Amino acid sequence: MKRTHVLPTLLLTLATAATGTLAGTTTAAADAGGRPASYLLQGDADSPVGSKFEGIGADERRGVFYVSEVTGGEIHRGTAQSATTEEWLAGDGTDGRFTARGITVDDAGNVYVAGGPNGIGTGRPDLWVYDRHGELLAALRVPGTTDAFLNDVTIGPDGAAYFTNSNDPQLFRVARGAHGWEATLWADATGTITREEGFNLGGIVLTADRSAFVVAQGSTGRMWRFDARTGAVGELATGTDLVDADGLVRQGNRLTVVRNFSKAVATLRVSADGRSLVALDQQATAADRVLTTAATLRGRVLYVDSKFDEAVASGPYEVVTDPTR
Repeated sequence: MKRTHVLPTLLLTLATAATGTLAGTTTAAADAGGRPASYLLQGDADSPVGSKFEGIGADERRGVFYVSEVTGGEIHRGTAQSATTEEWLAGDGTDGRFTARGITVDDAGNVYVAGGPNGIGTGRPDLWVYDRHGELLAALRVPGTTDAFLNDVTIGPDGAAYFTNSNDPQLFRVARGAHGWEATLWADATGTITREEGFNLGGIVLTADRSAFVVAQGSTGRMWRFDARTGAVGELATGTDLVDADGLVRQGNRLTVVRNFSKAVATLRVSADGRSLVALDQQATAADRVLTTAATLRGRVLYVDSKFDEAVASGPYEVVTDPTR
């Protein structure tokens, strides 16, 4: 497959370990381990609407995270120790990618990118798979529909990637098969989950015992459990308002739900098998940010500031570790 555009190696931590100024913005103070409290993303100076972001995936083994840009489809990369990031993969049509949404990383360091509406009415790919060096492994359309809005993605117990569809209550499975990389319709919950106006299935996480996926339906705030073996789906009671649920992060039995335009982060206790959710807390996020997805890296949760509330987005463009600031 063709090699994609990969920018030079990430800047060394030494360049930004101290508080410094970049693009008119002072980086936040580092934590006890020398890691910055926020990470500066590279904006697109040529975009008439600025740069807007959404997805984030973390490679725990290598200390690297990836962020998707909605406006253009660029993929950015950063490290846990450096306050600056780079544009890792170009957008604006690279590999047929004009926008990008959810991202995840498997144990081999392969990066899976959900395309949102990239393929709707265009015939372009719905998703991409890259290796950790930026080599394109696959650019795929999902089967059985021309209306898929692939929103988020996680790695399942079998090592395959599972993508949510925000238009219909479906999960798609992507893995390398006998004949190369393939996308298949893995679960269709049309008879159980009603398609509502707005964004439907979005955030997705694997349960602690690896028996199921917990999936958010942002338009209604409802939460669903998909059995990882059979694809059977059931609703989960939450006891709290989760409308605008977007990114999900599970740390042990703690589930963090990022509620984008509601500007809140909810915390719930989730059972090991994902059959029980208990509301613990709701916390307002910073009034001047719309946080979308989040991921854990080296013990911290990283939140993407999307800039979705700005008609024309302006910097600084950031990933933050404190959702209230």
